[in-house]
Amino acid sequence: MRIVCVIPARYGSQRLPAKPLALIHGRPMIEWAARNARRMGLFDEVIVATDHEEIRAVCQSAGFEAVMTDPECPSGTDRIHQALIGREADIVVNIQGDEPAMPADPIARALRSLQDTGADVATACVPIAERERFEDFNVVKVVRDLNDRALYFSRSPIPSLPRRDAAETSAPGYIWGYKHLGLYIYRRDALARFCLLSPTSLERQEKLEQLRMMEHGFHIQCVTASADSVGVDVAEDLARAEAILGKEAN
Repeated sequence: MRIVCVIPARYGSQRLPAKPLALIHGRPMIEWAARNARRMGLFDEVIVATDHEEIRAVCQSAGFEAVMTDPECPSGTDRIHQALIGREADIVVNIQGDEPAMPADPIARALRSLQDTGADVATACVPIAERERFEDFNVVKVVRDLNDRALYFSRSPIPSLPRRDAAETSAPGYIWGYKHLGLYIYRRDALARFCLLSPTSLERQEKLEQLRMMEHGFHIQCVTASADSVGVDVAEDLARAEAILGKEAN
């Protein structure tokens, strides 16, 4: 079974322009993401899928293969599918280009769950212990069924807040919800099926491409991971990434 990791890196970003090239300890973020993926030792191949020549040049100078894709790809998943044309892969791992320090644990757990459950796609989440983070629009939340199959993803607080018991929410260790991590693991045929589908209403409303899968009945297995990731959505997140990656920069 051949497992290929593809890191989508789109140049344009409304919240942080040229985000893959943002510097963390003097290195572009996309380089951190690619180095981290290679270091996990879980993949037969690691490539970057981009729409910008400068990103490709940065990757190549750091020793990583980068594939040019159409700037008009409607989602990162579509970009990955395009980058894999003509390549052999049974399982495709999508680590976002704005995740410079994704832990190996959630990916290893998601890989196992894909094999154990027969799901089309696997991903991961972590508990949210702070109400402020639970209500943060930049934090994508997920709700699951009793077998950890994803039911819905949203930037809004889910499950909703109004009917929660105050005594329960004030208890030590209370979990407000679950944060979705920026990774997906697809069976190759599921990836191909997804990319034949047009963007859906919920996907456009939430700006979350995984909802296209859900609206078409894909089985998305969502495991609980033991470690959070360091997603960079806005400029303020760069300082947090630098703090976490500080030891590796020395």
